[in-house]
Amino acid sequence: MRYRPSSGARAIAGVGLYFSCNGLVFAALLPWYPLLVERLGLSSWEFGLVVASFALGAIVSSVVPAHLISRFGANAVVVGGTLLLGLSAAATAWSVNGWMMAACLFFVGFFDAIVDVAQNVVGIGVQESLSRVILSSMHALWSLGGLASGAAATIAAGNGVDMRVHLAVIAVVSFIVIMSARRLIGDVGLSRRRAATGADAEAAADVSEPSGGDRPSSKRAVLLVALPLAVVAICGTAVEDIANNWSAIAAVEFSGVPAATAGIAFSVVIGSQCLGRFSGDFLVQRFGASRIARLGGGLIALGGIGVVTAFEPFQLLVGLALMGYGSATLVPGALGAAAHIPGVGRAGGVTLVNWIMRVGFLGTSPLVGIIASLGTLRWGLSVLIVIGAVTMIFAGRLGGKQEQSEP
Repeated sequence: MRYRPSSGARAIAGVGLYFSCNGLVFAALLPWYPLLVERLGLSSWEFGLVVASFALGAIVSSVVPAHLISRFGANAVVVGGTLLLGLSAAATAWSVNGWMMAACLFFVGFFDAIVDVAQNVVGIGVQESLSRVILSSMHALWSLGGLASGAAATIAAGNGVDMRVHLAVIAVVSFIVIMSARRLIGDVGLSRRRAATGADAEAAADVSEPSGGDRPSSKRAVLLVALPLAVVAICGTAVEDIANNWSAIAAVEFSGVPAATAGIAFSVVIGSQCLGRFSGDFLVQRFGASRIARLGGGLIALGGIGVVTAFEPFQLLVGLALMGYGSATLVPGALGAAAHIPGVGRAGGVTLVNWIMRVGFLGTSPLVGIIASLGTLRWGLSVLIVIGAVTMIFAGRLGGKQEQSEP
C-alpha cells in the first residue's frame, strides 16, 4: 500500500510553504538594493527614507488584514495577497527614481503585512488543531525561503541577469507554490462546524472568538497586554529590517565586498535566523520563551558590536550571524502570545501586535540613515546594541514555556 501523509502532516507542509513562499518573494528583491542605489544615485539618508516606505505601507494596512480575513477567510487572503505582493516586488525593478521605488515598496509593505497576519492566523489554527507547537519552525521556513531566494538573487546579480526578469519569474513561481500549499492545508485548523459551513464561519471564528480567559474591561487593558509583546516583536523585526536594508551596504563599505556579491551579508543573517528558528520550538519548550528571548537580546547586542567594529569580512559576517540567531524566536514568540490576548480573536490579537510592531520599526532605517549621514554608517548601525538591550529588558513579558493549546 502506498504511504500517504496524514492530513495533519500535509497541513503543516502547506503552512510551511505559505511562510517559505512569503520569504522567497520578499528576499528576492533585497540583494538588488545596492545596484538600485547605484543606478538611481540615492544617498544614505535618501535610501533610508525610500525603504521606510515599506514599513509605511504595512502600517497603512492597519486593520485591513482582520477585515479581509473576516470576509474571505485567512487562506484566501494568503493566496490573493501573495499574488499582489509578487507583482509589487516585480514592479520595483522598473523604478526610474527614488519616488517610484518608494511607491513600489509602499505596496510591497502593504501586501506583505496582510499576508503576514493571514499566514500566522492559519499557522496558529493548525498548531492548536494538532496540539503541536510549530510556529517557530514555520518562521524558520520563512527564513529558509528568504535564504534560498536571496542567494539566487545574489547569484543572478553577480552574473548580470536583468533584475526585471528575475523578479517577474519569482512572482510567477510564488503564485504556483501558494496555490499548491492551499490544497495541502485543506480544512485542517477548522473545527467540524467551521469546515462544514465554509470560509465565512472560519473567518468569523478567527476574528471574533475570545482566545481564552476573561475579557479585558477596556481597550486600554488590551493594549497593556499587547504593548510589551509588540516591543519584543519590534526588536526582532528591527534586526531583520537593518539586515534587509543595510547589511549588503555595510559589507561594501566596511570590508570592501563587491556590490554585486554583497547580498551574501543578507544571506548570512537570514541563514542564521533560519537555524535559530528551527531550534526555537524545542528551546522555548525546554527553557521558556523569556529565557530564550533574553539570550537572543544578548546575542543581538554582541553581534552589533562585532558589525560596527569590523574592518574585514569574517568579523562582519560573524556579527551578522549572531544578530540573526539572536532575533530568531522574538517575532514567533510575540505573535504566538498575541493570539491568546484575552478578549480579542486570534486574528484580532495577531493583527494588533503585528500593526504596533510595524509602527515601531517604521523609523529604523531612516534613523540608521540619518545617523550615518551625520557621522558614519558604523554609528548608524550601533542602534543594534540598543536593540539587544531593550530585548533583554522586555523578554520577561513573553512568559514561561510555550503553551500548547487544546484545539
